[in-house]
Amino acid sequence: MIMFPNAKVNLGLYITQKRNDGFHNIETLFLPVPRLCDILEILPQTNQSKAIEFTQTGIKVDADIDDNLCVKAYRLLSKHINLPKVAMHLHKQIPLGAGLGGGSANGAFTLTMLNEIATEGVDQSTLAKIALELGSDCPFFLTNCPSFAGGRGEQLQEVKINLKGIYILLANPGIHVNTGKAYGLSNPKPAPFNLRHIDSLTIEQWKENVYNDFEKVIIPMHPEIADLKEKLYQMGAMYASMSGSGSTVFGLFSKKPNVNLIPKQYFSHLSEL
Repeated sequence: MIMFPNAKVNLGLYITQKRNDGFHNIETLFLPVPRLCDILEILPQTNQSKAIEFTQTGIKVDADIDDNLCVKAYRLLSKHINLPKVAMHLHKQIPLGAGLGGGSANGAFTLTMLNEIATEGVDQSTLAKIALELGSDCPFFLTNCPSFAGGRGEQLQEVKINLKGIYILLANPGIHVNTGKAYGLSNPKPAPFNLRHIDSLTIEQWKENVYNDFEKVIIPMHPEIADLKEKLYQMGAMYASMSGSGSTVFGLFSKKPNVNLIPKQYFSHLSEL
């Protein structure tokens, strides 16, 4: 079985409260990014000694295999159902530590694939609870449609938003942001705008009403992110923002932008929504 875990961006992200469990409550709107995907293959095996044989190509991940969310997903799900031995191969194309949810997508897609491979899977409610154990963004990738998210990001509500014909351009300057550190430096407060109603505004109005609280923390440390955001506006973006805790910045355009204007040393991706 082969699937293509896709990236996401955040349309607005408000950090609203520090929780007693050490996490933070947020309000955000997750938007899937088409055609920016990793490639994940999972094959049942009968002649291998290990429960999981995991291999990876593409963007180098400097981490122990046991810390990979695909491997963790297998081990978590195997506590609930009997899983066959599998060979997994992941080809990474989504930048790491970039605010695009690549690792979360890999873990969530692994759960979905394994649940289908299993003789008897768990229901979607249980799968969502397991996904939350993997990471706060993981439950979103089980549904993978534009969604308002509250709580840690697991309280999901599908949102109707018309972005047909809009181009999204992503640019990543190669800065790895530590999400935990970014949260630690944040200043939680009530959300100034209800993102459930984002479609009541024009995209041009988002600039004054929809923003990412992490920018206040990350941009002082990495001013090139602000420069990149301004660059997108100069290119004609109707709206530009950092995604998640960064460092990817994205712009929404009514006309296809010239990707060649993004510095060549940066990762970039353009697709139509």
